[in-house]
Amino acid sequence: MPASAPPLAARSRAPRKAPANTRYQALDLLATLVAVVSGEGRVLYANAALEDALGISRRSITGSALQDCFTEPALLQNALNGARDNAFAALRYDAWLKRTNHEPLPVHVVVAQTEGVGEVVVELLPLEQQTRQEREERLMDQAQANKELIRNLAHEIKNPLGGIRGAAQLLQMEFSSRPSGQANVPSPPGASAKELIEYTQVIIHEADRLQSLVDRLLAPHRRPHVVGDVNIHEVCERVRSLIVAEFPKGLRVVRDYDTSIPEFRGDREQLIQAVLNIAHNAAQALVERIQAGDARITLRTRVNRQVTFGKQRYRLALELHVIDNGPGVPDSIKDRIFFPLVSGRDGGSGLGLTLAQTFVQQHHGLIECESQPGHTDFKLLIPLP
Repeated sequence: MPASAPPLAARSRAPRKAPANTRYQALDLLATLVAVVSGEGRVLYANAALEDALGISRRSITGSALQDCFTEPALLQNALNGARDNAFAALRYDAWLKRTNHEPLPVHVVVAQTEGVGEVVVELLPLEQQTRQEREERLMDQAQANKELIRNLAHEIKNPLGGIRGAAQLLQMEFSSRPSGQANVPSPPGASAKELIEYTQVIIHEADRLQSLVDRLLAPHRRPHVVGDVNIHEVCERVRSLIVAEFPKGLRVVRDYDTSIPEFRGDREQLIQAVLNIAHNAAQALVERIQAGDARITLRTRVNRQVTFGKQRYRLALELHVIDNGPGVPDSIKDRIFFPLVSGRDGGSGLGLTLAQTFVQQHHGLIECESQPGHTDFKLLIPLP
């Protein structure tokens, strides 16, 4: 053995650097597009999402210059030069990613150094996806603010409301028991005891109506979360039967189910109420089409894989769509439809969607809405096991 060669034992103890294709396999679990490149921009590893977005095989991407995948390659080259010179830890900018047989994709680029010598991670977040994530974060923050607002407001209303109702009942008893023409309580000029009793009944009735509203506001926070096995299609069928019973003519409720969706743990009654609130709102918005006989609500179930929402990534998620062909959500309230007491319909309480969002979030899920005239789609996302 030559003198310069290290002993076999020493060579066996020397740390071995794992190949890039094994060291970065976990990147395939990400929905964002990720590449590990050398300081010059040569691709050392591309995850499955980037492979799908570019429309070319991973083998073809590996070893190529990532800069060539952009409409403005100089931007990435400048970022890589800065990373190589330790000018920054991470750099962000917007760019356009070229794709095979498709229009360029607008992406938000994040260039970051790694612990590996001469390796840089380039993450590409489609701007549409980034916008969606920001919208989800707003919905989550909004729902939490709604929850605190509702609980505080309901408790503030409840106490004086009980006092008002009690005082009205005492007045009613006083007016009912006193002989005609006698009074310990002054009466408005010309008002009879019968009229005064009617006034107190109005007060009691309105107090009861407000009490009912307060109880509905507090319902999601009072009722325990009863968990059991849930078949989402049983939920949909229950909602469908209730809607058809209330709107027997002029409205067609279409089933579009993926029957392979597994059961999951959840509160069946809460989910029925959430879907019913959305479907009932849709039916009420379809009044003109119901009269014309062409109103339609579609209940669609699908499975979404490797989906991220609520700042978490899930291997499987249920997508339940409630789609109608009505006039759409008014532009004036599109950004506020999940706020309490916001309604696009005269006489509406504005609680249906707020409660639906609360119930779905108790299942670690989220409700999103996309609406335009003739097509409104409420999408419920719930993680699956």
